[in-house]
Amino acid sequence: MAIAELDTEAPGTVDGRQLRAVAFHQVRMEYVDGVLTRTGTAPGGLRAAVLGGGRGTVALGLARLGMDVVSVDPSPAATAMARAAVADAGLPVEARTAPAEAPGLPEGGFDLVYVADTFEVTGDLDAVAASAARLLAPRGILVYDTVNRTWVSRLIYLGAFQAVPMTRIMPAGRYARERLRPPAEVEAALAAHGLRVEDVCSFKPTRALDLVTAALARRGGRIGDEEVPEKVEFVLDPEGAPVVTYLGYARGAAG
Repeated sequence: MAIAELDTEAPGTVDGRQLRAVAFHQVRMEYVDGVLTRTGTAPGGLRAAVLGGGRGTVALGLARLGMDVVSVDPSPAATAMARAAVADAGLPVEARTAPAEAPGLPEGGFDLVYVADTFEVTGDLDAVAASAARLLAPRGILVYDTVNRTWVSRLIYLGAFQAVPMTRIMPAGRYARERLRPPAEVEAALAAHGLRVEDVCSFKPTRALDLVTAALARRGGRIGDEEVPEKVEFVLDPEGAPVVTYLGYARGAAG
């Protein structure tokens, strides 16, 4: 079985963060497209920033929609892999190494900020919310995804993904109960920095068993990261309460 380790392509390892990135990619982009439509925003030429950009999957997706993107991540290894992916794709993405809490990007410089894989791992939610709010231009849009704090999410993220040897895809300590974020907690953190949440949307696998099967196959080396989306499909569930994962977007009070 593969060793769970972040931000590496070494043989015999599995990077759960990248697995989530490829598995969630389609539903993340579908949600962004819906937000742009709802807000009457054309993607072409928008300036976008991704906080927690990892290997660049989200940033490249936004660039394919027509945006100019800066992606920041605290891991130098992830940044290097993002730069390689950008070079291969030939898209307008700049990858930098920086934490979401202090990305070092221009205040008010972005029409869209996407916070990925961050709210549920940061120990300072307020600092990330403040950082994202500062980056937004007037009428800018903040999009985020995170993990709710429910008994089901704890079973999956603290148990199956992090503690159970057979299905482990994350190193120990990546997630903790207190860092899983109920929607109201995120809404309050953003409101403290002048952002109003306008939508929360659950997303989930069409079949929960497919998620387990894909994790087992990847850990066993029977499939690669790029094959994960073929094994497990995630769909938006706008009418359902967020049981595990959810997306949302927010704007300034005058937006």
